[in-house]
Amino acid sequence: MKIVFAVIVSIIAGYLVGCINPSYIIAKMKGFDIRKSGSRNAGGSNAVITMGKVVGAICIVFDILKAFAIIGIMAALFPEISFIYSVTGVACIIGHMFPFYMGFKGGKGLACLGGMILAFNWKVFLIMLFIELVLAIVIDYICVVPITASVAYPAVYGIMSGNALGAVIILVATAVMLLKHLENLKRIKQGTELHFSYLWSRNKETEKARIIENVRKIDETQVGTIWREKK
Repeated sequence: MKIVFAVIVSIIAGYLVGCINPSYIIAKMKGFDIRKSGSRNAGGSNAVITMGKVVGAICIVFDILKAFAIIGIMAALFPEISFIYSVTGVACIIGHMFPFYMGFKGGKGLACLGGMILAFNWKVFLIMLFIELVLAIVIDYICVVPITASVAYPAVYGIMSGNALGAVIILVATAVMLLKHLENLKRIKQGTELHFSYLWSRNKETEKARIIENVRKIDETQVGTIWREKK
């Protein structure tokens, strides 16, 4: 019964903390919905595009620390349960991606995954951060980071910790994050995905985001026209 109780508490706590989305909240305070601007993602990268580097950095750090903090708290409360780390971390990522008060349309979980890795081992966090930054710079697409990190980390965790069950639980987050990024892969194929280089050319990427937004509106209008003609 104690294990069941611990798992339920960790899932609820992880999910609720994950739901705290600074990019969405700050954007609302500024008078707009971040999910309708830039890359249309309620996360730190889009906060950089729509609100600048400082705000974006604050959002990213907050998302990392919220996962780090709630995992630490749950691990301290239930130290005898080896997989509580994985349960809490995955719940936090899910909460970030599907917050109830945002109509279950949140971010994509990268920063929370980073917080989960940091809670496990700060050296692994720094090594993976370095590798992913190199990948992002070389390929010039930010979406390669969550895709590759979410695939690699369960294996890294499983090998280093020897906790097979914990690694399998983390794969839940991997699956959800991969599904969430299918749209990014489609945009890369179409040539409309925003580049990682917006970090040093924000104005150019913001303008590209506006063009993409206009294309979306035109496409939606055309679909509506075709539908009406068929009727």
